[in-house]
Amino acid sequence: MFFVASCGLAYELIAGALSSYLLGDSVLQFSSVIGCYLFAMGVGAQLSRYVKDELLLTRFVDIELMIGLIGGVSSSLLFLAFAWLATPFRALLYVLVFLLGALVGMEIPLVMRTLNRAHAHFGDLIARVLTFDYLGALAVSLLFPLLLAPHLGLTRTAFLFGIVNVGVALFSVWSFRLAIVRFRERALYAVALLALLVLGFFASNWLVYLGERGMFGDEVVYAVNTPYQRLVLTRWKDDLRLYINGNLQFSSRDEYRYHEALVHPALATLPWARHVLILGGGDGLALREVLRYDHVEDVTLVDLDHAVTDLFASAPLLTALNHGSFLDPRVHLVNADAARWLNETPGYFDVIYIDFPDPSNFALGKLYSVPMYRDVLHHLSSHGLVVVQATSPFFAPHAYWSIDATLREAGFHTSPYHVYVPSFGEWGFIIGSPESGFVPPSSYALPMRFLSGNVTHEMFEFPPDMPHPEVEANHLNDQALVRYFDEDWHQVIR
Repeated sequence: MFFVASCGLAYELIAGALSSYLLGDSVLQFSSVIGCYLFAMGVGAQLSRYVKDELLLTRFVDIELMIGLIGGVSSSLLFLAFAWLATPFRALLYVLVFLLGALVGMEIPLVMRTLNRAHAHFGDLIARVLTFDYLGALAVSLLFPLLLAPHLGLTRTAFLFGIVNVGVALFSVWSFRLAIVRFRERALYAVALLALLVLGFFASNWLVYLGERGMFGDEVVYAVNTPYQRLVLTRWKDDLRLYINGNLQFSSRDEYRYHEALVHPALATLPWARHVLILGGGDGLALREVLRYDHVEDVTLVDLDHAVTDLFASAPLLTALNHGSFLDPRVHLVNADAARWLNETPGYFDVIYIDFPDPSNFALGKLYSVPMYRDVLHHLSSHGLVVVQATSPFFAPHAYWSIDATLREAGFHTSPYHVYVPSFGEWGFIIGSPESGFVPPSSYALPMRFLSGNVTHEMFEFPPDMPHPEVEANHLNDQALVRYFDEDWHQVIR
């Protein structure tokens, strides 16, 4: 029962994590998966009533084999369906969750009935069975986020627990062979299924590669699961693209537009700036632009995931793109949670760049909240500037202007602006200042590939098709920004 419970919870966690990776809004995905799974367990418990007493152990073995097969291949099926079929993904997700929940819901009733027939001290046995059931759930709930998901990945973890389920079936066939109908046939089925799942376990990287080729189209040159996210680097001719959890972060063909627009309109107006802070930006591309200014004496870059910064500090293709920015002696790299680091670290900065991924879930949404921006304000020098990556004012206007409202509620005077980046479309930034009266630069002393005085002037003008809707600021207790972001992008998809 310890291993059975571990497997049952693992499939639920895998489905929730995979759907949140691919669909966003982790609270919605986990809530709907858990709800469907628990309902299906209730259905399974009712169905167990129709198993005849003389077939209890036989049906238990059959159920373990079915759970091992369905659960083991579930992550691969879902990932490939999302990559190559897209539309049926949600339907397949809930079908698999329901099937697994119904089968798992039959396990404990069948075990209880078997023990009730075999032992007089039934009450003691119930306590023992439930104790080990709960202990198994506890074990996998700790191992999944700390060890399994970041180091094995979701696909390989699913195959691993499928192997465990089939192992339970084989153990049961051997231990209770006199009570198992056609036990030799079931033993052969179990061995064949075990071999299939072991093969899937070792071939899981190829399955993920196949799915990612369908998702991204281009050749996948690097992919890794980190404790925080999945990184995929693709290449087509001279175009390198980075994806985090399936979302495009940059294209090497046009990233200069994004990073010039992020860095220079603020820094070019502060020739006295000496100390710069970058929150996020683990690719070193914003850092590359900041380091072009000789008057900048030091740059602190805080990024959560050391796998990202290690990759962009060492891979030749990527160091060529960021000009080896992490090797500059002025750079101080910190791998930490930005919100916690700000709260615990003293000091002031003349310019602060906030280059986080879009607020597609609540973990990211907290980094765009009023408390976060108030912490940023406390670390900003009196005449300094903060620049925030703020999603698209064209595709996600409610999210964009919610970030603006959040900065203003935190005490900033804001100057919104936007730029066209071919890989993303129209994209938005916001400059915040403790004082009013920011004036964009009319020219640049440094040579630029994209920016000019006229281009910069146009970036701070918003055309009629990018209106300013009435929106709320983003607070931690409700995270309105995540809701706005999800609703805006769903409108685009439709």
